[in-house]
Amino acid sequence: MANNTKLGIWHTTTFQSAQNKEQHNSTVTAGQKRTLHDLGNPSAPAPDARDTKRSAPALRHRLFSEAAPPRLRGSVIERPGEGSDFPSEYSQRRGFPSTPTSTADPLLSLSHPRYGLPRRLVANFAALGIRNIYPWQKQCLLGPGLLQGEKNLVYSAPTGGGKSLVADVLMLKRVLEDEEAKAILVLPYVALVQEKVRWLRNIVNDISRTQDLGQKPAEGQKLWASRADRDTVRVAGFYGANKIRATWADFDIAVCTIEKANSLVNAAIEDCSITKLKAVVLDECHMIDDGYRGYILELMGTKLLCLSQDIQIVAMSATLTNIQTLKSWLRGHSYETHYRPIPIEEHLVYDGNIYPAGTTASLLKTLVQLDGRTQATQSSTQLQPTGIIGQPTFKELKDPVLNAVVALANETVRAGYGALVFSSSRAGCESDALIISQVLPSFEEALPCIQEKRTDLIGELRALSTGLDPKLEQTIPNGVAFHHAGLTTEERGLIAEAYDAGVLKVCVATCSLAAGINLPARRVILHNARMGRDLVGPAMLRQMRGRAGRKGKDEVGETYLCCRKSDLEAVVDLMHADLPQVTSCLISDKRRIQRALLEVIAIRLATSRESLDDYVGKTMLALTATAESIRDNVEASLTDLQTLGFITIDDDSNFQATRLGKAIVASALDPEDGMFIHNELKKALQAFVLDGDMHVLYTFTPVHDLGGVGINWRVFWNEMQQLDESAMRVMTLAGIRPVMINKMLHGGSLKENTPEERDMARRYYRFYLALQLRDLCNEVPIYRVAQKYDMPRGAVQSLAQTCEGFAAGMIKFCEHMDWGALGAALDHFSDRLKAGARSDLLALAKISFVKSRTARIFWENGFKTVAAVANADPNELLPILLQAQPNKARLGVKDEEKYREKLLAKARIIADSASRLWQIEMRQEVEEE
Repeated sequence: MANNTKLGIWHTTTFQSAQNKEQHNSTVTAGQKRTLHDLGNPSAPAPDARDTKRSAPALRHRLFSEAAPPRLRGSVIERPGEGSDFPSEYSQRRGFPSTPTSTADPLLSLSHPRYGLPRRLVANFAALGIRNIYPWQKQCLLGPGLLQGEKNLVYSAPTGGGKSLVADVLMLKRVLEDEEAKAILVLPYVALVQEKVRWLRNIVNDISRTQDLGQKPAEGQKLWASRADRDTVRVAGFYGANKIRATWADFDIAVCTIEKANSLVNAAIEDCSITKLKAVVLDECHMIDDGYRGYILELMGTKLLCLSQDIQIVAMSATLTNIQTLKSWLRGHSYETHYRPIPIEEHLVYDGNIYPAGTTASLLKTLVQLDGRTQATQSSTQLQPTGIIGQPTFKELKDPVLNAVVALANETVRAGYGALVFSSSRAGCESDALIISQVLPSFEEALPCIQEKRTDLIGELRALSTGLDPKLEQTIPNGVAFHHAGLTTEERGLIAEAYDAGVLKVCVATCSLAAGINLPARRVILHNARMGRDLVGPAMLRQMRGRAGRKGKDEVGETYLCCRKSDLEAVVDLMHADLPQVTSCLISDKRRIQRALLEVIAIRLATSRESLDDYVGKTMLALTATAESIRDNVEASLTDLQTLGFITIDDDSNFQATRLGKAIVASALDPEDGMFIHNELKKALQAFVLDGDMHVLYTFTPVHDLGGVGINWRVFWNEMQQLDESAMRVMTLAGIRPVMINKMLHGGSLKENTPEERDMARRYYRFYLALQLRDLCNEVPIYRVAQKYDMPRGAVQSLAQTCEGFAAGMIKFCEHMDWGALGAALDHFSDRLKAGARSDLLALAKISFVKSRTARIFWENGFKTVAAVANADPNELLPILLQAQPNKARLGVKDEEKYREKLLAKARIIADSASRLWQIEMRQEVEEE
């Protein structure tokens, strides 16, 4: 009973960590092998006693919570035939054939003249560890017309197989061969966009364009490369919260989310600047059949196919089965490989036994024998386990699946490798991380250098505006952390960097983040194969298993899927199931085909019925649906668009987009959401509430994907009771009734059966989110808003970022509708939303590292302008930064000095940023005079 009590203390999760909705965000991480000193190996020599005395017990006492979780002992894994030496080295000593190098095949070097790449670009690739390419990459690049940009390409390669390099080479060739050329790279998630921007900027560093390729300007042509701003390759990222108005003049390579890329292409077609576009890369192209947002890839790709110019489209994925369908759609070359530089060994863990799961035959044999449906007649035919997990000695580990997860993670770390554990929920992530941390070598057993780095990580997390998560405070000392959408971007970034550096040895993530993160590990462990209550699909399972194995660090990757008896047959079916066929989903919901037609009419790419039929005939839909169903859906959609007032027919029988139709396309809405927004803004024009913030904030809340928002009706009721008269008028104008909130508080249900009921439900969700935005704009810290509204911190931060992007769309909507006054009001408040501060701090909030709370403390200490900060000595700013930090534990003299040095470095960055902003302000003043 005592053990159960302890478990309850250390495994209690908050409401916010149990939210079901996961958001896709990602960060690059890896791991590094540690020495035996770092493993807590009892047979290894002890570290220097002076180092231990200086940095272990005393440091832990100062920085970590006084109460420590109970220490547990993980079950031992016996591996028949591999000896009994500990720690187990399981498979890392097995030999694998090495990949050929450029010595054996000169075409495996990117410097080969056949590829036509500039020397500097090849050197930049080499500096990042890419000195040779794989044979499959060579074969793919040398496909017909690809290097010349004459053919499109669709290809498939496993996760970790190097598929991105092929697209990078083709895209960079197009950009470097033409001084006016532009390229777009499309990725599904913001974190992947940010990561790719950093990567590409390193790749194109110090590269001149046509001169590097040995090209000379034609006679009479100006030597354009003498201008530095045109001589370099500019890489820019465009994603949800990014308010930059994308124009070709701002970049050469645009790395975009799906929605931003589509908007960029629409704008370029409409203003006829699309002629500069030479290459488009569609990563994760299997998402085309994702009805929520992936279908926009099909809209964009089809628009590019309709243009008369040559644009090389490169589409890639790790999970394509019907690659020939995409090849036919893109009218290009296809290539498929199953090569992985790091082989993966797959295992199924059931009832304490580990079985090989590499082939369908062994999987089926495993299922038959474990189910007991048949009995093997000869012992030689029986499938023997390759590992046996011992029985747990602690009640906390009595669940066989949890015991297996903990034992496998423990074995990995004690052998000196990193492990990635996938769990089914945020609460599961935190629970798994807590119990794994109680089994691994303790903080005191780690090397002093690792102790110091973990201490630094704790300090950096504590210094964030959100403060230090109490569960991370318990797990990080022992080298474990969790990584899910409930954490803020800053928290996930610090955890990812620590895992990449080997400071953390185990990272526990949610299944739904598998496609949006890059966390390679020696061993991937799946705590069930579920996302929430449902089994993941074959593609998601492949994404998770594909994280195993790290090139340059491991000879092999390993995956272990731990399952229960009730899931055994379904899991076995899942593990050897074929990937689903990728199909178009344009007519699975009328909104999608309506948006497809409205967009091409609004940008005037197709306006006659013949050109519209030609456009639809070039979609992937034309390859996967019957001509009759397509024709019927097009007819019905055109009729609906006319009825809604989005398009009209002119005297020449051509379709024209109305002002409303153009506004919907410009703000990247689908027709149904666009009509809802139009009705909401029309009501606002009649009685916009300007004597408060709530009406603007309500306007900024998104209208899509609100089903995952959990409303705490008690909080909603309490907040409503405190609203002023201005905010109550906003509620009345929105149609939100206090009696309904009271009804929901006492167990009522919010009906969403009819379109009218769904629109009304949207208004309640949006107003609840607007309450959160109000607090954020009034400088309430994210973590306090999360506590107040029972939301994960990461969800609150993501809400603010999403609303920034949505606000930009609402401003464009008003501009196209010629509602200038409303657009100006929204534009002003969008800056407050981005800064998370009141109006008086907007200028200060533009300074790097100065947001919300820090900006207010600067203001209160007399630094009320950018000029004041720019002219301050960094040492003057240090006390203010100390004051702005959240509460921290008392530090020793040496640690306090180190802490102040870090803040002083931050103060220098702040002063430099303020100085640059001030110089810009001064130049603008001079120009105005």
